[in-house]
Amino acid sequence: MGLLGFRWARSRILLRKFNRSLSLITQRPPYMYPSAATCSPSFSTGTFPQVSSDIMKIVEQRMVEIEHRSAYLLEQINQPAVTAADYSRSNKELRRLGSCMELIKELRSKRKDIDSLKSLISESSEDKEMRDMAVEEFYVAVEEEKRLQNLLLKSLLPKDDADEKDCILEVRAGTGGEEASLFAMDIFKMYEKYSQKKGWRFEVVDIMESDLKGYREASGSISGPGVYGKLKFESGIHRVQRIPVTEKSGRIHTSAVSVAILPQADEVDVHLRNEDLKIDTYRAGGCGGQSVNTTNSAVRITHIPTGMTVAIQDERSQHMNKAKALKVLRARLYEAERSRLQMSRSKLRMEQIGSGDRSERIRTYNFPQGRVTDHRVGITNHSIEGVMEGESLDVFIDALLLQEEMEAIATFTT
Repeated sequence: MGLLGFRWARSRILLRKFNRSLSLITQRPPYMYPSAATCSPSFSTGTFPQVSSDIMKIVEQRMVEIEHRSAYLLEQINQPAVTAADYSRSNKELRRLGSCMELIKELRSKRKDIDSLKSLISESSEDKEMRDMAVEEFYVAVEEEKRLQNLLLKSLLPKDDADEKDCILEVRAGTGGEEASLFAMDIFKMYEKYSQKKGWRFEVVDIMESDLKGYREASGSISGPGVYGKLKFESGIHRVQRIPVTEKSGRIHTSAVSVAILPQADEVDVHLRNEDLKIDTYRAGGCGGQSVNTTNSAVRITHIPTGMTVAIQDERSQHMNKAKALKVLRARLYEAERSRLQMSRSKLRMEQIGSGDRSERIRTYNFPQGRVTDHRVGITNHSIEGVMEGESLDVFIDALLLQEEMEAIATFTT
């Protein structure tokens, strides 16, 4: 440990002693630090999980590699003869490493503080007050070191480039007839309410109603920071058990709804050529009124190379329906390409949706018992009203994201 670090730690402790004495003189309550008695070894593991030694060895190696790489890139962009292309490429990579470098610098600095405090503790055996203060600061610093280690590890885990994108929500009624359509409407509105509570922008793209005003199919656009990364595990079959409004004898029915969450693609992600598109316009179907069936406002776009078709009739304007259809088509093509290239990290869209059968469930909504169970993480929430209002969805979403993170950490050593 350097002499400067030791002197800095000692000066900081002396300043705290002075402030504590001053507070006693002026009868003001002193700044509250945890007492030495509470600073047992378990304090350092109480808030942040202990990272295994094997993983920490890899983190330490990556820290050194990132530091060397950042130094090399900085040297490259400062070369007088650097080309514009090389400068742009190196600078882009340097920015990408920036957040990791900040954490590494903080971690290195915190470790110096810890070393300084260790020395101060050993040198203060005759000054009990100073030793107690140094012990308190030592355990606080160890906890902060652990926090920084966990943040750095999280930043080093593999990331899905689509996590920061907006998303397209698609809900379809599966097994269960009209009851499935009514539950599809409930699920669609659940995500709309959840989005509003998160401060995200929710826009209805298209709705195809059933005879009882449920939703046979519905799609929406959700925009906000990190939307796809937050909602991506909502894809799958959602099963409902309840007494349908159409049931006369009071029997409980089981129905299913399929949900797909697709990352929205920018034009640079998916380039659609006019010659690859077949665009048809036709009169919108529905309940009539307000010229819904009198103009050719509905749009159907077929992507000829893949055969993928999107039909939108939600807006009166043909132009707006076409824009929405193109947005959905890009999202589907983008996800299909991501699935082809990264089968280990994402699923094919049709695998997300499944067949709509009751048995292919990821979550069950049991209304008679007032509970919702996610079968992937084994969590049950007993406030079904809160879930359907979008208030308790984070119980499942956060657990699924934590599971993804833990699986990534488990495979980090490989």
